Amino acid sequence: MAGIKEEKKIYLVGIYCRLSKDDGTDNESASIATQKSILTDYVKKQGWHIAKTYVDDGYSGTNFQRPSFQNMIKDIESGLINCVITKDLSRLGRNYLDCGLYLEVFFPEHNVRYIAVNDGVDTLNKSAMDITPFRNILNEMYAADISVKIKSAYRARFQQGKFMGTTAPYGYIKDPADHNHLLIDDKVAHVVKEIFDLALKGNGVAKICRHLNKQHILRPAAYAAERGETGFERHFEGNEDKRYIWSGNSVRSILRSPIYAGNLVGYKRIAANMKSKKRPSKLPEEWEVIPNTHEGIVTQEEFDIVQQLITSRRLPQNKGGFVNIFAGVIKCVDCGCALRAMNVHRRKRPEIIDCVQYSCNNYARNGRSECSAHNIEARDLFNAVLADINCFADMAVNDEKAVRAIEKRLTETDQSRAKALEKERKKLNKRLAELDRLFSSLYEDKVMERITERNFEMMSGKYQKEQLEIEARLKEVTETLNESYEKSRGIRDFLALIRNYQGLKELDATVINALIDKILVSEREKMADGTVKQEIKIYYKFIGFVDELHIIPTKRWAAMPAKNCTVCGVEYVPGSGASRYCPACAKKIRREKSNESKRRSREQKRIACMNCPQKMTDLIWNAGRNREEELLANCYFNSMKLAMDNGIRSIAFPSISTGVYSFPVELAAKIAVHTVNRFLQDNPDCFDLVEWVLFDTHTESVYEAEVDKIY
Repeated sequence: MAGIKEEKKIYLVGIYCRLSKDDGTDNESASIATQKSILTDYVKKQGWHIAKTYVDDGYSGTNFQRPSFQNMIKDIESGLINCVITKDLSRLGRNYLDCGLYLEVFFPEHNVRYIAVNDGVDTLNKSAMDITPFRNILNEMYAADISVKIKSAYRARFQQGKFMGTTAPYGYIKDPADHNHLLIDDKVAHVVKEIFDLALKGNGVAKICRHLNKQHILRPAAYAAERGETGFERHFEGNEDKRYIWSGNSVRSILRSPIYAGNLVGYKRIAANMKSKKRPSKLPEEWEVIPNTHEGIVTQEEFDIVQQLITSRRLPQNKGGFVNIFAGVIKCVDCGCALRAMNVHRRKRPEIIDCVQYSCNNYARNGRSECSAHNIEARDLFNAVLADINCFADMAVNDEKAVRAIEKRLTETDQSRAKALEKERKKLNKRLAELDRLFSSLYEDKVMERITERNFEMMSGKYQKEQLEIEARLKEVTETLNESYEKSRGIRDFLALIRNYQGLKELDATVINALIDKILVSEREKMADGTVKQEIKIYYKFIGFVDELHIIPTKRWAAMPAKNCTVCGVEYVPGSGASRYCPACAKKIRREKSNESKRRSREQKRIACMNCPQKMTDLIWNAGRNREEELLANCYFNSMKLAMDNGIRSIAFPSISTGVYSFPVELAAKIAVHTVNRFLQDNPDCFDLVEWVLFDTHTESVYEAEVDKIY
């Protein structure tokens, strides 16, 4: 090739092949097999060695986050390959900016030669590279044209009422005869119907979630995974209970989706252009809806009423004027859920920030069964983060020793760990080479019949298992080392960045998002000396976590003026503005209220029992001559009805009449269990607990047998 300066260099070649739907299905010249054949022949003619082959099948040229392409980039950075060859320039990519970045910056910085065989592109040929930018622009124009055509085809099909999603929404399945048409999924449609019914009764999203969690119903993602859909199992790894925990977003998306009223909905996000990956959401009233495309689970009238109820509950944004600068950054250290800003209506303060605290959103939605509060005052968080940023900024500007100390503190652990991992990697590679030799020797022994077929299979299986384990561990070690090296490189970048914020007086969202990845907040901890401390962890850009911050939560109530107890008149310091009693009187009043509540509950139950229409004397067994079976059934039924009418949520039954009244246990058990079961089926939400209280093992075994027959 003219203009190329010959180099006596050993090339470790990585050949890269890519094919997408944009290239068409009938273009045999672009197939992966054809690309491999062309590139392999080219490398052989040059007398070079193919170190690795990278294939991305089904990935667009405008997307550079392709798995094999990214693996190739990592191998280049690790020095495993120093030459990249593709069939033509468009196989590398169709975005002229990104392609130019790799050709003109990344490849030269890593001493990598790039060749596009059919286009005559070679980074060693400087004259031929002059036209390469124009080729990149033409490739991108082609990709843009294809994108427009595909989008037009999708929109036309959408306007015809055809469902274009990969998976059917929860409550529906794809029609086997027409995958662009939705059919109701009878297995879970009743769940969707129940969600809308609860919303129509005035229940909010949080109450609906608690109801579904109590019923132990699979959440949509778990149901999709159970149906065989891919990409959902990762949500439940390590915690099977998550399969039955509904989120507010899941319920809210069902209630807001016109799909469930029989309408097709699409184009819910704004796509700026082909290059931009950001797709901000549209408001529900801006969605495109095609009516009456399939059978609805709820009526249009029911759906419209629910939308009105949801809209009526909306709260104005930034209520009280507080701007949450930590949105998307502050998280719970235990469950990983976001902490939300909450107005605390305990006292009046001159600044709104002093009336706001952050609390775990998971705890707020689901209570202590999922997490704890993790409360932190907004002012405390603000001051702690501001002080930490200023501390780093001052050190980065004024104290070179401190800079080196930061570097040492951040890297000494990583460096020692990196040495150990590097040693482990060499050991693993050595063992892999040994296994290769053992495989070769073992195969030779088999061919020469020095070992039996059985022994060969046993030994080869053992070696193969060890080889797979080593390769998996080697991959893990390599990834960890790469992360460690990246962290070391990021220290200087972080220090250069934070120097710009020396003397910072105020925090805002721009500063937080520029410097910090996330902030983890721990629960408050009471120390042995009676003080309360709280730990927060700040993960900065480039360097991650450095040190914990231990703060002493502000005792806001200490600033409240003293007042006199309205009962005993003793002066005390209140915990809130609503307080009226001193601690001793408050405890006494709480105890009295609790006792009164228990007394009323007992009286209510006593009256309910007194009003029971069935007399126990009617249930004496007389060989069935006095309608004893009917009377016993009525006894159970009327007892449950009275309990339900009086708001009693728990009820316990003995084995009625099987003692001195001589009712046969087997017959009594059958009547009791079947009557209770029938009542619960007719009234599914009336009781939290129904239990049997039985006084001997024989009666217990008879009742268990009847229960097992039903359930």
